[in-house]
Amino acid sequence: MAGYSRLMEADEAGTLARLKTHRIELIDPAIAKNKGRIVKTTGDGMLVEFHSVTDAVKCAMEIQQRMQRRNSDVPKDRRIEFRIGINLGDIIFEDDDIFGDGVNIASRIEQLAEVGGICVTAAVAAQIADHLEVFIEDLGEKTLKNISRPVRLFRLGLERSDSSQDFDAKRTVSKPSIVVLPFNNMSGDPDQEFFADGLTEDILTELSRRHELFVISRNSSFVYKNRAVNVREVAEKLGAQYLVEGSVRKIGERVRVTVQLIDAANDAHIWADKYDRRLDDIFAIQDEITAAIAATLPGRVEAAQRDHLARIKPANMAAYECALTAKVLHHRSTFADNEQAQSLIDRAVALDPGYAHAHAWRACILGQAWVNGWCEDKDAVWSEIVAALDRALALDDNDADVHRILAAVNVNNNALTTAQYHQERALALNPNYDLVVVQQGELLTWLGRPEEGIEWIRKAMRLNPHHPERFWSHLAKAHFAAHQYGEAIEAFMHLSVMDYVQHSFIAACYGWLGDEIAAAAHMKKVRALLPDFGVESFLATLHYAQQSDVEHLREGLVKAGAEARHQAAHDIATRK
Repeated sequence: MAGYSRLMEADEAGTLARLKTHRIELIDPAIAKNKGRIVKTTGDGMLVEFHSVTDAVKCAMEIQQRMQRRNSDVPKDRRIEFRIGINLGDIIFEDDDIFGDGVNIASRIEQLAEVGGICVTAAVAAQIADHLEVFIEDLGEKTLKNISRPVRLFRLGLERSDSSQDFDAKRTVSKPSIVVLPFNNMSGDPDQEFFADGLTEDILTELSRRHELFVISRNSSFVYKNRAVNVREVAEKLGAQYLVEGSVRKIGERVRVTVQLIDAANDAHIWADKYDRRLDDIFAIQDEITAAIAATLPGRVEAAQRDHLARIKPANMAAYECALTAKVLHHRSTFADNEQAQSLIDRAVALDPGYAHAHAWRACILGQAWVNGWCEDKDAVWSEIVAALDRALALDDNDADVHRILAAVNVNNNALTTAQYHQERALALNPNYDLVVVQQGELLTWLGRPEEGIEWIRKAMRLNPHHPERFWSHLAKAHFAAHQYGEAIEAFMHLSVMDYVQHSFIAACYGWLGDEIAAAAHMKKVRALLPDFGVESFLATLHYAQQSDVEHLREGLVKAGAEARHQAAHDIATRK
């Protein structure tokens, strides 16, 4: 690690935490994937043994390329960067450690590597020249400390690898572009100017966290501050498909903010809203309004894109458009729609192999098939899910959606500790993304903390008033886990269509409330939707960490008559 002492002096706790994150997410998995073995670690480095030179170089290339992306939005003086040296030579094994000239030379050439670079010996360069597509630069012979003979060294260029080509391709995805124009101060109060500008800048920052949008920079948009603008001209000049404009007006002790989203192609207003708040804490108001707009706007853009895509044949779609259409089909949650979604997301990946968002959503769509049993070989599909997520993470591990989907998939595999880690990463990357926030509530419910879960789910609903209907189902299940049966039933009633899972929870609610007639009615709907419904098989599909939560649901279903009917059927069969 370059600059370890400087970074530790400036922020010891933060440096150690970030270094730990890099190891968990990137370094250790890359070593394991390439069949390496960590021999020992020091505070600022590690010694790793590989059985293959090719594996060692592939591992080093992956680490350095992904670290470049991880550091892309980190201030230069806070970046964690590595130097890597690779040597091929005989080693001596003793007490789980390795020794010899081969190790000493690797240690010395690491110190000569560029920050963020890889330095190798001639033996390594000769081995990989015909096996890996990588740029190799001859650095000549160098004298190394405590090594008697000169050693010829080479630099490996990161710019020519397959992965870097994927990264460049990723940038060409045709995402919807959006410009946020400076909000107008309509108050006649110069003191409110800072509020209008701050609100605009905060919205820009939050929207930039959404990797499915291309957000025009502040420097470009603030050129139009206090100027009358023609929407189409601004959009054409900045290359934006959508514009956001708004105003701030102070009236007594209240402030009103209006915002609207405009389609630049036809000057049509896609969405508009207003926020009326007391001026008790202007910074809290700024944060609240920013969060609401940042949560709602991407959904409105996506809806406008869907209307456009409905008129396009799939064969003519770009990677982004295929991915968006696949997401729409995925959310319908049927076998036929899932099949179509798989086809479209496969096309998105084929069109742009470096599109991290598409790889992540491929895992999500395959995960839906895996969870619902819409696949013949579940083990093979699970392997595809893991591979797609690995690829997405390698391409862009700063995408909140990638970590959100990783968390969701791990929940469905009952790996709740891993799910919690990725969920926290997703929240850190985009705390105002309604799908991340609602999933935090869902995960807390599985972990046995439903009261906290309820707060997070309600926060997601406040962030995005146009939230998907399924948020109500998450809220209802959290209320049930908190033993709040009336609130759970009321939340379920917001769903326009319910499957056997929701009817099962409602039946359990009525079972606990002692309403036998209502409980029996919902159990009847469960059996109509799933004739072979069984309590134990149903409970096995859920992900509660606490056995007490499992027992709570089991008892509610028994009170609703689920087991009683099964036992009665068994008794009749026995008498026959």
